[in-house]
Amino acid sequence: MTGAAEALGISQPGISNLLSQLERQTGFRLFERLHGRLVATPEAELMYREVDTVVRGLDHVTQTVVDLQNKQAGQLQVASQHSMSFGFMPKMIAKFAQSRPDMNISFQSQYSSKIQEWVLSGLFEIGVCELPILYDTLHAYPLHVETRIALPKDNPLAEHAVLTPHLLRDQPFVVMGPDHILQRRLRDAFDSAGVPLQARVHSHLFKNLLGFVKEGMCVALLDRFELEFDHDDRFVTRRFEPEILMDMVVITSATRPLSQVGKEFLQLLLAELQPYKADGTPLTRAT
Repeated sequence: MTGAAEALGISQPGISNLLSQLERQTGFRLFERLHGRLVATPEAELMYREVDTVVRGLDHVTQTVVDLQNKQAGQLQVASQHSMSFGFMPKMIAKFAQSRPDMNISFQSQYSSKIQEWVLSGLFEIGVCELPILYDTLHAYPLHVETRIALPKDNPLAEHAVLTPHLLRDQPFVVMGPDHILQRRLRDAFDSAGVPLQARVHSHLFKNLLGFVKEGMCVALLDRFELEFDHDDRFVTRRFEPEILMDMVVITSATRPLSQVGKEFLQLLLAELQPYKADGTPLTRAT
């Protein structure tokens, strides 16, 4: 009794009164006097375990609030299209997580239409995908990225700083499917130059395209995210004229607010993407 009174900063009679009130409310005795000492009853022991669980839960909630205030916890939910998922995005997330050791991370790579569905449904807070935007309930930060020709390092065309459809006339290409924007723009460039495009291999992932280049089979048109984070010395890159841009976009939900972690990651992401914007203008939300 004396120790409890000191711990709570009230008088010993006050402790006795509180115990009496609790016994009346519960309808059972909490303590028995045994050899001059108060001993908790089995009912009191069970009640204590339940109360202790609740108190520990409240302590956990308090600590979670402190972590969120200190930006140490929370959950980061990001999805990106494939070319960013093997180098750029893991590096970004690792940089962001350095000062947030308790942060949970959910990251997936997927096709652009699925990424938009995920952000729309709330499965992910932030997405990076290819245009066009399919839903009017998404905030969009457009990003147009330079593409380059990747070719085997021993290809004779590597001596040129800039490659054109005429120079690439007889080169076999590995290309995306016919509906992909880069494939359509590449074919348009060759058609405008009156040069046939030699499409030898068709695939569905930029990583696959670069794999065929490394094996010396083909050349390919790829965006900077795929090329700059692959340090294999079996290929080189050259500019292509006419210039072809990859139309990309950072998306968030227009109907659901971002978490604090999401807001901070979005700001870092936009800053890190700025150097990739082909026209150099600020990367801002489309109106």
